[in-house]
Amino acid sequence: MCRNIRPLFNFQPPATDEEIRDAALQFVRKISGFQRPSQANAELFETTVEAVADAARALVFGLETAAPPKDRLVEAARRRARNAARFG
Repeated sequence: MCRNIRPLFNFQPPATDEEIRDAALQFVRKISGFQRPSQANAELFETTVEAVADAARALVFGLETAAPPKDRLVEAARRRARNAARFG
């Protein structure tokens, strides 16, 4: 369920707003237990997703490091290799 929650800091190119929002959405889904909220909870659900995305964006773009940025394509290849080894 949390497939979109992965490290977003220190990548070249930097994390996009869509990636940050996807991670926030997965986080809110996980802690609320709702894949899709009811109409009664939809507004609060979306407001919470945006608040979490804003906090994540502030964190990702506010952190500092001396390490060189990681390459997105290399990291994606590593994830695919781990999945292939794990699931065949």
